[in-house]
Amino acid sequence: MSPLSLKRYAWLSIAAALATILLKGAAWWLTGSVGLLSDALESFVNLAGAVMALAMLSLAARPADENHAHGHGKAEYFSSAFEGFLILVAAVSIGYAAIDRLMNPQPIEAIGIGLAVSVVASIINLATARILMDVGRRYNSITLEADAHHLLTDVWTSVGVIAAVGLVWLTGWLWLDPVIALVVAANIVWTGWQLLHRSAGGLMDVSLPEEEINAIEAVLGGYRSQGLDFHALRTRQAGSRAFVTLHILAPGAWTVQEGHDWSERIEADIRRVVPHAHVTTHLEPREDPVSQIDRDLDRVA
Repeated sequence: MSPLSLKRYAWLSIAAALATILLKGAAWWLTGSVGLLSDALESFVNLAGAVMALAMLSLAARPADENHAHGHGKAEYFSSAFEGFLILVAAVSIGYAAIDRLMNPQPIEAIGIGLAVSVVASIINLATARILMDVGRRYNSITLEADAHHLLTDVWTSVGVIAAVGLVWLTGWLWLDPVIALVVAANIVWTGWQLLHRSAGGLMDVSLPEEEINAIEAVLGGYRSQGLDFHALRTRQAGSRAFVTLHILAPGAWTVQEGHDWSERIEADIRRVVPHAHVTTHLEPREDPVSQIDRDLDRVA
């Protein structure tokens, strides 16, 4: 599925964010709970992240051009980085509101109705997150995965807030509401940091995950038993696309046609284990010492 086709899932995320903003905002307005306020504020981050995801998926869908020969797939990393930044901003806002409420406690009202509304919002987020996670992993979209991870964090945050507000209702401990809000803010900071770290890795041409590299090595191992050798295996991730380059060391007596046929088979087998990969191979004579000069291109252990 192309990034253009994935855009409909960004629209789903936008719709879910708008619905939860209304529901959680209503829950906060009914109860006056700063914990529920923190939950509602995070839904604004969800909305901003979903809108950014839509924009970046649209950009990533654009075909390669003269200035972007490898396509626009890295645009997805800007979406996850932007969402990570917004999460940190939301955490600061939540922390400020929680400290103010801790210093100036206020009773919580209409708790039963407020919690019921918040539960409905959490169910919407959970259902949306499961869909986005499944599609993001299936089509290797960091944008949808980042959105799903954030929504799942929002769900667990909501569970904590709902439990805390319920305890305030039962015990009358007003201090518990802002304390839980501070815990929520800390959890949000951790989520934002993870998204920023992963986005930076993608922009820095991070290698494919270890399991995919191992799958490629297994393919090459099968060909080594047939007399071929390899070096200079390099990989990088660019949004939903992956790039794999390697040098094939083949018998120097082979014809160009033989070398080409074997290269095509190797590339096809690598694409079989890493379906989203663009594979480039360079054929070299195994017996020529010059072929070993570029061994420094191998990954450093």
